[in-house]
Amino acid sequence: MAPRLPAPALGWLTPGARGQTLAVGRASLAVARHLPLDHITVIERSPADAARLRPRWLALAADPSALPFTPFSHDHVVVAEVLADLPPRLCLAEFARVLRPGGRLSVLHTARDDSVPWVRRLGGLVRQLDPTAMTGSGIAATAAALNGNHYFGELAERRFRIWVPAALPQLLAMVAALPGVRAATASEREALLAEVEALYETSARPPEPLLLPYTLACWRAVVDHAELTAPVELAEEGLRISL
Repeated sequence: MAPRLPAPALGWLTPGARGQTLAVGRASLAVARHLPLDHITVIERSPADAARLRPRWLALAADPSALPFTPFSHDHVVVAEVLADLPPRLCLAEFARVLRPGGRLSVLHTARDDSVPWVRRLGGLVRQLDPTAMTGSGIAATAAALNGNHYFGELAERRFRIWVPAALPQLLAMVAALPGVRAATASEREALLAEVEALYETSARPPEPLLLPYTLACWRAVVDHAELTAPVELAEEGLRISL
């Protein structure tokens, strides 16, 4: 039940952007392909994952902390859902290096919103088997990675609410797919799914499905090359990197 990004969020992320875009991972590609951008290149850390994206997309196997691109080669970098799982200092420096002057970084992270009572109760149930599930910690970790970095200091942030219809079969499939639930014993899984089904039955108003709320956090920034430890300059005769 991946939420569909709302049009206002897509428009806010890339106002007037065009040119060569780097999408960091499959989730970033799913975002970038809906933006008014040209010439998208996607990188995946796994060669097998990169191969699966070809030939439809220009996909390379690469580590975001060591990008195989020349300086000033991209106009835009899109990072969805994964920044908190990367070494942020190294990756943000690499994103800055490959961006042209005036190039933009767009970062997104979605998390289920447990401010709705039934979702809060659902989170309590699933954390019996998967303590990290539905914590919403990814947004805080992404914000911590971005705030205070020297390459994208002028950060703008906006948050959007997304509501996703969740019928009972979809909700049960979502819970069953959680890593901690998959790793539990069969009896533990069955007991949890029975509790989730009971919660659904007492919370839904048939025939309408429940609505699962998400928070979409978005950040955008223009690169600041002044903070690169190895300044990159374009000379008349070509590219010069000062070490």
